[in-house]
Amino acid sequence: MIPLMKNAFLNEYETKKALSEFIMKSDRLSMDAKCAEFEVLFSKKQGRKHGILFNSGGSANLAILQALKNLGKLKDNDNVGFSALTWSTNTMPIIQMGMNPIAIDCEPSTLNVMSTHLLDRLKTTPLQALFLTNVLGFTGDIATIKKICEERDIILIEDNCESLGTELPEGKAGNFSIGASFSFFVAHHMSTIEGGMICTDDDELSEMLRIVRANGWDRNLNAAQQVKWRTKYGIKSEFEAKYTFYDLGFNFRPTEITGFLGIYQLQFLDENIKKREANYLRFESIFKENTDLVYLNHSHINVLSTFAFPVVCKTAELREKYLSQFSGAGIEIRPMIAGNMQNQPFYKKYAKNLYDLPGSDFLHSNGFYCGNYPELTETDLQTISSCLYKY
Repeated sequence: MIPLMKNAFLNEYETKKALSEFIMKSDRLSMDAKCAEFEVLFSKKQGRKHGILFNSGGSANLAILQALKNLGKLKDNDNVGFSALTWSTNTMPIIQMGMNPIAIDCEPSTLNVMSTHLLDRLKTTPLQALFLTNVLGFTGDIATIKKICEERDIILIEDNCESLGTELPEGKAGNFSIGASFSFFVAHHMSTIEGGMICTDDDELSEMLRIVRANGWDRNLNAAQQVKWRTKYGIKSEFEAKYTFYDLGFNFRPTEITGFLGIYQLQFLDENIKKREANYLRFESIFKENTDLVYLNHSHINVLSTFAFPVVCKTAELREKYLSQFSGAGIEIRPMIAGNMQNQPFYKKYAKNLYDLPGSDFLHSNGFYCGNYPELTETDLQTISSCLYKY
């Protein structure tokens, strides 16, 4: 069996040994210094000013919309566009925040929303925000999308949980928006078991995210920020301040285990990304000659940090053929993320508008993926490769 992911961590034995030693020596395991250290190291690695650590990538997505709402940048009933090919935690927060989800179609050859799709939707539906998913390590023409959003005062947010390490000529995926979320769940580029991060260059958003993360209080702000909030609301003592809640929030705090694992796994990230890209290019050399399959265009991407190995067949019948080949070879496979989100039961229950999404429907019906990660052996790679040939 070749699973979607073999281990919880890169260098698993070494990581578990270090984690056990850390736990035994630690006086405190609730959010503290290791979380703060990981925030600094990760945001520096990503090339953004601030990093705010959460207990999951899904929590991070919910928190960024709550923070933007607290700041008055978004409000109830605002239209928030999103990539139709995505995961539930990119879409559910829009509904949970009382906003209108507006599905944007995706291009089968890039897996992502392209600027043409955005412009097409804007012809009939104004947007106050766009929450893009950078799908499986790929992106659309996100620099052009950013320009469109700037021209039309649309707040651009990125869900970069699947594309950590992908780079375009204009910058890293995750750095085109007011803020981007990252996931450290076990099946992602780096694992803290559960965990997520938001990276941003916006000081005000970073401050509000720390308030949102922990119940709406100021305990995790720096001294100057605390003085600002306490002065604004007439809070006169530290005793009083500890139990003052300034705006809507959640308990999305991570643990010191999350922080420690993040720091420890970060040392392996560069090699991880190189190996994932090399694996993908090896497979690509086979399937781009296979006329049953859609060639995925990444000519606009400098570094392709693939989350998995996506396979897009030209028909649903061909997908059944290749599903059988992969399953018969003992390769674990799954649908293309969650497919067209408009087809999910919850979406039909809560969304006001449904749209024609031919590209996302195509990917929903014709796509699937298997795992791509550094622990794949030569035998694993040969087995996957053998399933990509046209017989």
